[in-house]
Amino acid sequence: MKNSVGREIPEEALNIKLANGRKYEPYQGKGYRDGKYIKKQGPTTKIYENPSESKIVPSIRDAIIKTGLKDGMTVSFHHHFRNGDYIVNMVMKEIVELGIKDITIAASSLGDAHDPVAEYIEQGIVTGIQTSGIRGKMGDVVSHGKLKTPAILRSHGGRVRAVEEGDVHIDVAFIGAPTSDEYGNARALGGKGDCGVLSYAVVDSEYADKVVVITDTLVDYPNFPASIHGINVDYVVVVDEIGNPKKIASAAARMTQNPRDLMMAENVAKIMTATPWFKDGFSFQTGAGGPSLAVNRFLEPLMVERNIKMAWAIGGITGSICELKEKGLVGKIIDVQDFDTNAIDDIRNNKNHYEMTASEYANPANKGAFVNKLDFVVLAALEVDTDFNVNVITGSDGVLRGAPGGHPDTAEGAKCCIIVTPLVRGRMATICEHVVTVTTPGDCVDVVVTDYGLAVNPKRQDIIDCLDKAGVKHVKIEELKEKAYSMVGRPDDLQWKDKVVAILEARDGTILDVVREIKPYEDK
Repeated sequence: MKNSVGREIPEEALNIKLANGRKYEPYQGKGYRDGKYIKKQGPTTKIYENPSESKIVPSIRDAIIKTGLKDGMTVSFHHHFRNGDYIVNMVMKEIVELGIKDITIAASSLGDAHDPVAEYIEQGIVTGIQTSGIRGKMGDVVSHGKLKTPAILRSHGGRVRAVEEGDVHIDVAFIGAPTSDEYGNARALGGKGDCGVLSYAVVDSEYADKVVVITDTLVDYPNFPASIHGINVDYVVVVDEIGNPKKIASAAARMTQNPRDLMMAENVAKIMTATPWFKDGFSFQTGAGGPSLAVNRFLEPLMVERNIKMAWAIGGITGSICELKEKGLVGKIIDVQDFDTNAIDDIRNNKNHYEMTASEYANPANKGAFVNKLDFVVLAALEVDTDFNVNVITGSDGVLRGAPGGHPDTAEGAKCCIIVTPLVRGRMATICEHVVTVTTPGDCVDVVVTDYGLAVNPKRQDIIDCLDKAGVKHVKIEELKEKAYSMVGRPDDLQWKDKVVAILEARDGTILDVVREIKPYEDK
């Protein structure tokens, strides 16, 4: 069965059983499930303990035993420490040593820091993965069919929706917290390894049957204002270290000095200023890619020139947007994740920088997520095709190595979604006939900016008119594709096996695409 972006969705994917019994449907365009979501009021089971003076237990192993974790259950984690996270590996090591198996990991994202999980997949101990990001060794073993069940990949907003709707049921949530008191009131600030916010873990604390807070800094009760509230926490464990904040920032999340990237960023700023939404009080989010971040540099003089300010910025926050706030050009920062230590310092020390939950950020099923009020979002891409579909999850070799994150959420919500990417990357065309995997559908993408020109989605005649009036040149996306192919050639079709190794959910819980097992080179 083909969905609305032309992807063939096999029957085996549509027949996958979700935890609440809901049946998958193929993606049928943005807004298809509006008004059809059903939010559970809480987890299916919640055992309340007798009041106690303290919830502290001696070790992670003790906490696992007390939760009653058994074979076949689902555990969850958050990724605010990104590549500096220690929690996943510590907890999974204890689960394995306890002999518990057939475990599903339902994390907000997983990365290179969690390479040991790949071995547990190959051993058959971890049999399910539900996440946004899947990278490193884990991405490789899943891409080669080693995971027993298809991985389910969701956007950040889609994950919250899935938990609240019951598509995934979390038996035990493990939450790494820079500070906690003995009752489990937890914050991302005030410890020796702050990560800024704990936004992604809030839904886990509210919906998991059992919740374990793991901290390396125990503070006096009450630890307020709390991100994770003790009324939802069962056990607290104190360890030596929960993560390394210095590894939160990746190379992709640093400000670029590349002239090509800067040129693209400048053109993005020109597009923004040509639209009616670039006015006093506009709202904005940028991704963590180098060219996306560099847009902030070019917005500053344009905002000063026009005497306008940004009312608020959201999303994964970096130091560059915090600098604009300190200069008086941004009113408020509403934060769901910090991408560098400068952003962590800013939310720790400055007013008008606030934490929000992932549901407030991007959940398509609540009564008003922030993404719905965005004027502009600027995002990166691995590939964009001539239907404006975007891939940010699979490499040109078909191997899982990325994450939807908030990409599909903000693209759908914003009035103007701009994708910025070089025309070619190495010897691969970035603008192509068909992306390897659709992670953000073309009906949510408005403009694509490359180093060889820009193209506007023909569905956005209003933006085309604005650019024409402002004298901003643009071409058809097919021209960019042909230019890319003339430089590096048309790629050979990837060779796949029949097995579906991953499901790409649209943020509404329908199936946007599937990833099949990649054929090893010797099999091609």
